[in-house]
Amino acid sequence: MMRLLAAVLAAVSAGLSGTASWAQDYPTRPIKIIVPFAVGGPADVYARFLGARLQESMGQPFVIENRPGAGSVTGTDAAAKTAPDGYTLLLMSNAHTVNETLIPNKPYALLRDFVPVAPINYSDLMLVVNPAVPVNSLPELIALAKAQPGKLNYASSGPGTPYHMAGELFKSMAGLDIVHVPYKESSAARTGVLGGQVEMMFDAVTTMNEQAKAGKVRALATSGKARSAVTPNVPTVSEAGVPGYEAVIWLGVLAPRATPPAIVARLNAEITKIVNRPDVRAEWAKQGATGMAMPSDEFARYVADDIAKWEKVIKVSGAKPDQ
Repeated sequence: MMRLLAAVLAAVSAGLSGTASWAQDYPTRPIKIIVPFAVGGPADVYARFLGARLQESMGQPFVIENRPGAGSVTGTDAAAKTAPDGYTLLLMSNAHTVNETLIPNKPYALLRDFVPVAPINYSDLMLVVNPAVPVNSLPELIALAKAQPGKLNYASSGPGTPYHMAGELFKSMAGLDIVHVPYKESSAARTGVLGGQVEMMFDAVTTMNEQAKAGKVRALATSGKARSAVTPNVPTVSEAGVPGYEAVIWLGVLAPRATPPAIVARLNAEITKIVNRPDVRAEWAKQGATGMAMPSDEFARYVADDIAKWEKVIKVSGAKPDQ
């Protein structure tokens, strides 16, 4: 891991002063952002938001290509095999840092085959249950799950996704036996909970809050350190019964390994400008998302640290890719 991180940092920093010409004319044609998740989820929504504003600032179209499947592995593998010329980027989430441990036999390795470009934002998750589940609070859910081990199910958009790992962390820390039901995409998992095929789900506040407001699901808790600004009346998992619990979903941009450092630096600068715009931060705050900004080398260290964090969670929880 440390060797890979050192190589990534070297690639990010090497030649920035001598290869500026790479970035002077870039881009000269449309740029593709591969989103390895389904349409409608947070990664898709923010990829389109970011792409539209990058198009304004960089003068070329940013085309979003959704390639979901295998918990983000399908689309990520496709991105890893593209030319490292700055014209194909990958929209990542912490599903990718989880998969480094959860799926060791992937056809790619994150810090071997990609260079981190820039983070985008993070948002809390919301634990919701179908209204038919006879609970109104997190303590009641925990009591029900302990009284009926193995009877309750929770949905996710696939093994290794933030929704899956939030559920596994919850199970582990609360001492519960709840069955994971993986779907191929977040919209299908959401439909499963809304339709009552699955009892519960950890989902992004940004996408599930409206369903909770409409009474289509019951919100029991959010997953951050503090209550979400958009759901101030909903307690955190930590304060409602599982002290110390925290799990969020964060997003970022990667480029294929060997992408010219000057292009990586240019993309980082443009994304950082967008993330730091007051109007963008205000709009995201209303949705429950908080912008993230850091240089590429710092983001590389952040990715490496997150890989290490989830490696520990996976080992403690015993999570498997086929759960």
